[in-house]
Amino acid sequence: MEVVDIGNPVISPDGSKVAYRTEQASVERNTYDTIWYVQELGGDSPPHRVADGGLTLRDSAGQAMPAPATWSPDGRWIYYRALVDGKIDVWRAAVDGSGSEPMTLDAANVRDFALDADGRVLKYSVGATREEVIEAEQAEYDRGIRIDSTVPLGQNLFRSGNLEGRLATQRYGKVWFDHAPLLADRPDRWTAIDLATRKRRDLADSEIPSPRLEPSKLNPDAFKLASDPQSGRVALLVRTGHGYGLLYKPYVELVVLSGPKDKRPVRCVSELCTKKEITGIQWRPGGDEVLFTVTDPHEGTGQSIFRWNVGSGQVRLVVQARGLVSGGRDRSSDCGVSAEALACVVAEADRPPRLERIDLESGHRQVLFDPNPALARDMAASAPSQLLRWTDASGEEFTGWFFPARKKGDSPSPLFVTYYSCTGFLRGGVGDEWPLASLAESGISALCINSAPYHIDAAVRYGLGLSAVESVVAKLASNGEIDRTRVGMGGLSFGSEVTLWTLMKSDLLAAASVTSPVTSLNYYLLGSMKGEQFFSGLKKLWQLGAPDKTLARWKMLSPTLNLDKIKAPILMQMPEQEYIHALDYAIPLIREHRADLYVFPNEPHQKFQPKHKLAAYERNLDWFRFWLQGHEDPNPAKAEQYKHWEAMCDAQKTNRPDSPASCVGTKSKRQPL
Repeated sequence: MEVVDIGNPVISPDGSKVAYRTEQASVERNTYDTIWYVQELGGDSPPHRVADGGLTLRDSAGQAMPAPATWSPDGRWIYYRALVDGKIDVWRAAVDGSGSEPMTLDAANVRDFALDADGRVLKYSVGATREEVIEAEQAEYDRGIRIDSTVPLGQNLFRSGNLEGRLATQRYGKVWFDHAPLLADRPDRWTAIDLATRKRRDLADSEIPSPRLEPSKLNPDAFKLASDPQSGRVALLVRTGHGYGLLYKPYVELVVLSGPKDKRPVRCVSELCTKKEITGIQWRPGGDEVLFTVTDPHEGTGQSIFRWNVGSGQVRLVVQARGLVSGGRDRSSDCGVSAEALACVVAEADRPPRLERIDLESGHRQVLFDPNPALARDMAASAPSQLLRWTDASGEEFTGWFFPARKKGDSPSPLFVTYYSCTGFLRGGVGDEWPLASLAESGISALCINSAPYHIDAAVRYGLGLSAVESVVAKLASNGEIDRTRVGMGGLSFGSEVTLWTLMKSDLLAAASVTSPVTSLNYYLLGSMKGEQFFSGLKKLWQLGAPDKTLARWKMLSPTLNLDKIKAPILMQMPEQEYIHALDYAIPLIREHRADLYVFPNEPHQKFQPKHKLAAYERNLDWFRFWLQGHEDPNPAKAEQYKHWEAMCDAQKTNRPDSPASCVGTKSKRQPL
């Protein structure tokens, strides 16, 4: 739970130092501590703490947002956004550690900022002031909140979501079900501060920093770009090939344009950069090379970084890693880069993150900062992972990271599976809720499966998930590794969808755990208030229309209409913002002692409060040990939990004799472990 994460390494203009920020949960205080460090890139000295980073800024889904620093041209300062005392300002920290201070001190939260070329002027943008937002919230509280297409249904309407460091009233944003504060549509207002005099002035439109160039403006299939500030050239990643039912074209092409208006791109044609899953690009400063990252599905999403000389066409490998080698937990985030070296966050499935210097010519790797050495040693000793590769009956290849159980005796172990994305240090699948290493330590083998390419047809993409689980269970059972009658599964978001599909369409699972609602009649009712955006998304990604118009499709996809096919018990640990969407199938299951639902207040799509994360971890571990091993934690504080589960177990035996659940958790059947 309290692993130290590292993010956003940025190398100084002279290439001698790297600035980066750490983030660590504190369960006791139910918060996160962030710290800015500066370190010599040569690694000859330890990191130097230069500032606190404030509270972690998050998007409306609960994920931590990038927080990169900007170096002053003279290398004396770093500038960064920070949320401190309820205010988002641009802060400046002295690289020598002599102090940090807020620079903007605006009545509104800072949205974006930029330094001018000589580092003398700080430009920043804001929207509505904090007081205006609070007044708008109170005003609609006093007169009643009108329900329209922008109001998130299924959560408290007044100050129930944690945005920008406080509980705030929310509205739907621009993309699907994302959320935003009131008055978020207020246009940007830009201000300039003379850093020598601290005088400030409003910026004219002509002085506002140019908006970031969007890749799709240069090529409709482009999804990422990197501009070379010296030459003006632009490197692009472009999706190519025939989709054959996929949401995205299957291949990625790396090209360079001489400028935004260039229509004759230079293409990377080496076999090292064609038909590869390229996820990142950067220019090597002062040269003619583009650095690109390949995230290889055949290697369990292990990453490699290459350098492409645009002039000669030559491509060379810089580094190949077993896991992530990037700018943080996001696999598409950038390493810090200088003319000579990279500063990358490196993490594997069974090894927590550390910061490494990687020489661009030799590929030599040097650990600069390892904040989790004890955890790394414990993982190596007790929960090492293995990369699995297998194919299903149709020849589809899958990969996953497998944590073998620490067994007592020669009997095959139970198995827990999660299906979605398995990048970097695995704390519990997407959302970090299923403690894979702890399950393995407790005698339950655990497997995180990387999902197949995303098919537009929901039945096809869910079917691929089911096929992945079926085929790997058969593989591991045939080897005597696992007991195919004691398989559990869990997941968040798409992982929840595939888990419920597996429950409805097979007898594979003895127990399940989900955190997110899926398409159901209640989901349709509440979402329909959003109007055409919701209807078009439902049609495109699930091929669903109104229930009375597409009833057969609803019967295929929705658990609400397949309750009789769900044979295994389900633990639901859902965020307050979403759980109401699932009640049309959750309530019947709860009433029949087939599901147990817990709701976490004020949480969005991904829970992030440390106490909530720990509670979800512990309950998932208890849940699968109960159903797959017949084990109960003797902690008296959990007696009520097990009372509920024993009642569920008795109901399973009485009412669902065809259930695949082992149901060994009743008092009379419990097995000592």
